[in-house]
Amino acid sequence: MTEERDSIRIHIKTRYLPEQSQPQQKKFVFAYTITIANEGEETAQLISRHWKITDANGEIQEVAGVGVVGEQPVLAPGEEYTYTSGSVLETETGTMEGSYQMRADSGDLFDVPIPAFALVPPHRLH
Repeated sequence: MTEERDSIRIHIKTRYLPEQSQPQQKKFVFAYTITIANEGEETAQLISRHWKITDANGEIQEVAGVGVVGEQPVLAPGEEYTYTSGSVLETETGTMEGSYQMRADSGDLFDVPIPAFALVPPHRLH
């Protein structure tokens, strides 16, 4: 059975990469850095991820797979893991949301929701 637990905290920073983007070709590149913190009392391992990426036209890309950036980090209580990855949109703005599936030392699987966050170039912020 998969359940949700609130012992894993997610912190997200995003940035637009103008040097890799090609607006004329509808290619807008963003990097996101995610820190996963285990604030619980049990060691947990990140098993897989699922992302829903939505551009400004409402087009949705779904991405799922094992681990993150080729790793399945194990987080003891009090530990953090940080990684950076990227996303390419056909529009200048969009959102991402998703979840991580984790396995506790007890063998229990649980989902960690990742709330929606914006992918927006700095010049589009008010």
